[in-house]
Formats: sequence, C-alpha cells, structure tokens
Amino acid sequence: MTRLTRDEHLEQLVRELNERDERCGAPELPPASVPEGNPLERLLVEMTQRGASDLLLIAGNPPILRIGGRLVRTEADVLDGGDVAALFHGLIGLRFRTQIEDDGAADFSLRLASAVSTDERRARRFRVNVHHQRGTLAAAIRSLPTEVPTLGQLNLPPSLAEMVKPTRGLVLVCGPTGAGKTTTLAAMVGELNRTEARHVVTIEDPIEYEHRNSKSVIEQVEVGRDAPSFAAALRAALRQDPDVILVGEMRDLETVSIALTAAETGHLILSTLHTSDAAQAIHRIIDVFPPEQQSQIRQQLALSLNAIVCQQLIPRSDGPERAVAVEVVIANQAVRNHIRQGKLQHLATEITIAKRQGMISLEDSLARLVKQGMITLEDARNRATRPDELESLLR
Repeated sequence: MTRLTRDEHLEQLVRELNERDERCGAPELPPASVPEGNPLERLLVEMTQRGASDLLLIAGNPPILRIGGRLVRTEADVLDGGDVAALFHGLIGLRFRTQIEDDGAADFSLRLASAVSTDERRARRFRVNVHHQRGTLAAAIRSLPTEVPTLGQLNLPPSLAEMVKPTRGLVLVCGPTGAGKTTTLAAMVGELNRTEARHVVTIEDPIEYEHRNSKSVIEQVEVGRDAPSFAAALRAALRQDPDVILVGEMRDLETVSIALTAAETGHLILSTLHTSDAAQAIHRIIDVFPPEQQSQIRQQLALSLNAIVCQQLIPRSDGPERAVAVEVVIANQAVRNHIRQGKLQHLATEITIAKRQGMISLEDSLARLVKQGMITLEDARNRATRPDELESLLR
C-alpha cells in the first residue's frame, strides 16, 4: 500500500494520542455516541438547532455550518490544528486512526448521547469524515435525519417507486457529492419497506438512515464496523438470502463486478455513482474494467440495468431548503441497444421520445421547478445541459 507523505508535527500529535489512548484502553472503533460534556457536543447541538446539513472544522477558520446550501461562519473562536484534533480525542478508534494515517481520511458515524430537546424521541446521528489538509486534521460532519423521508416529501417523481418493484436488475442513483443520492435511496428502500415483503441488505459507509422493519426485513451493514470493505460485504450478502441489496457506492472493480452479476442472477441491486448524467454513469462502470473485458461488460450492463436517476440539489427561491432536479433514464430496448453498441450520445434523444414510459430529462425537471416557483430561472439555466431545450420548455 502506498503511504502518504509524512508531516512530523502531525505524526508526533498522532503518536501522543495513540499512546494516551493505549494507556486508557481505547477501543478499536469510535464510540457509538458523543458523551455529554464532550467539546464536540456543543457544536453538534448548535448544528442541529440551526437546521444545518453540514459542519466543517478546518484549521484557520471558526466552525462553519452549511444552512440551506450556503456556508455560514459561526461566532466561535478560530480553530487551529490542535483544536480540531482535541475535538476528536477519544472519538477516533485505533482502527480509524490508522486509516487516517495510511489513506488520509476515514468515515464513521456518531450520535448525540442525549436528545437535543425534550421533543425529540431519538438522538441525532451524524456522518463524520476526518481527513488531512495542510498537515492538520480537519473534519466534515453531515447531519443525518432521524426519519426516512418518502419520495413525495422529497418531491421526487412517482416513477422512482416503480423502480423497486422488479425482483432483479440494477438501479443507479447518480450525482455529485452532496446531491442527496443517499437520501433518495433511503426513500426508495422506505417505499419497499411499506409495500413489499422483501429481505433487504444495505451496505453503507457509514449507515446514514436507520430503517425500522415494516413489511420488509432490513439488515444494515456498516463498512468499517461490520465488514472490511464494500466488496467483502457484498460477497457475504449474497449468502444471506437477500432479495434486495443496497450498495452505498460502487468504488472498485470487484464491487462493480459482483453487483452486475448479482443483478443478472435474481437480485435487485440499488447503488450510487458520482457522475452528473446517465452516459457518464455507464462510461464509469465500463471503464473500471480492463479494455479486453469492456465489450463483455457492455453486454452484461445492457442486460442487467433497469434505470438510472441523476440528480442535483438547487437552493430554493422560496425558502432555506433545497429542491431536487432529476434526470430519469429507463432501460428500454432502445437504451439497451445503445449501451451494447456504445452509442451513448443517443440517450438524450431516447429520453425525449420515451417520456410516456417515465423518462424525464433534466431540462423537464428544471422547467417544472421554475414554474412551481421553487428555483430561480438563473439557477435553472446554470444547471441545464441543453439550454435551448430549457428555454423551449419555459415558453
């Protein structure tokens, strides 16, 4: 494994923290919750009370909140590298500390030990990414909602509910980091949970939404706690009698390969990719494989793919929240042929032709949001991939 360039000051700090934790009998993994009175607790409480989606802890800045998609600096003191490290003392287990040293970053989840207010029945949960920047520790913390939203609450098209009805195939939710892909997948699993008796296994890094069994039985595997990697968890899940497997992210060749095979052989696979449109998603999957295998993978993907949803989050013009714009591609026979032949430039035409089948272009979605008064025309124009089509839809 290639190790990162060392910074002797950071190395000394890590050694001191390791020695202190070893003397105190520190666990391999971080604790499940932030103890009351811990310095990080105050920041997480403020984050929750102000409705922030994210908290950034970066040396040289005060703690920064993301509220309604916009960055807001808090009135707290400016942090230095030691301050950030101190906030996580006792909260980063030895396994994740080693991962930070070797890979430069680690992800895990935490929850507040007590509810933020007496009105909250469940403690708040957070996804934490601790990483290196400029030789110091930094962190990005995402607030995880306590309830799984519905597709209707997210203002997503009803066609997404149809995507979880098949018993086999691959459904991809795509978009940049922070576009709400995990939330969309959680809503789709929630739809399954309310309507179908299925065995669902989710593989996540970390677990963001906690599902409570309704009609379905849902097991949730957290990479780093319950399994060493996505690929290992996916291999194991195939022996656990699943009907549906959610793979939080297809990061490597092995995970993609197992997921494609599982989708072909009688499992419904839900996953995400960091791409901005359907054509890029297909290219990303195919390009993971060596050139000599790509023709075969193109055929395999054409057979197994059910649908691709690409989404963007846009600041709302009528409030502090964000609206979601989506592109939906259903793998009909024409789409499958374009994948086999590598003619992905024709996907946009297929979306226009097959709107009655549930396909939606990004421009359709943006135009609808503008007409509903949810986003500005300027924001719609900035995100459209085919500006002429957007202008035509808005006339």
